Amino acid sequence: MTEESPILFYFDFSSPYSYLASEKIDELALRYGRKVKWKPLLLGIVFKTTGAVPLTQAPLKGEYSRHDFERSARYLGVPFKLPEKFPVATQAAARAYYWLHDRDCALARQFAHAVFRAFYVEGRDISDTATVLNLAVALGADENELSAALAGQELKDRLKAEVEAAIARGVFGAPYVVIDGEPFWGADRLPQIEQWLETGGF
Repeated sequence: MTEESPILFYFDFSSPYSYLASEKIDELALRYGRKVKWKPLLLGIVFKTTGAVPLTQAPLKGEYSRHDFERSARYLGVPFKLPEKFPVATQAAARAYYWLHDRDCALARQFAHAVFRAFYVEGRDISDTATVLNLAVALGADENELSAALAGQELKDRLKAEVEAAIARGVFGAPYVVIDGEPFWGADRLPQIEQWLETGGF
């Protein structure tokens, strides 16, 4: 890989740590002249491979994780409130992202931020296709085209292929960042990611 290779940022819209990382990753990369390629996935499918469960549903880990979400958000200076309905399915949001990305990368990035903030700041139900459509349309997406795409098989197959490719690459959780082949798992790896970018590796 070359120095200009994009940083890969794998995430799930229903992952609080993905949200926290999403608020920092682009700015961090920009400081070192790097671009980030955002790649939403479905942790539910990944967990079928790893045997894991959502943190909040794991014995003992659940209570800690809820506390740590809030603490990590305060540490990073990111607004956060765990939604009452959590976790939620994120297929519609992920499919919409890829549809938007194929047409306008910048718009897709704005959409991703809007989905994360709608969920973790406003408490909106992002598993609802209508909510996803509203967020995309508010940013300028064509409602009829996107609605038809979300109902079609092609976009479903696209997301399935993206998730399978992520698993094949070794992605087992989110957020999962890959810099020139070097993987980092978790929002708490942001300081390591920054040092890696600054020094070229360690």
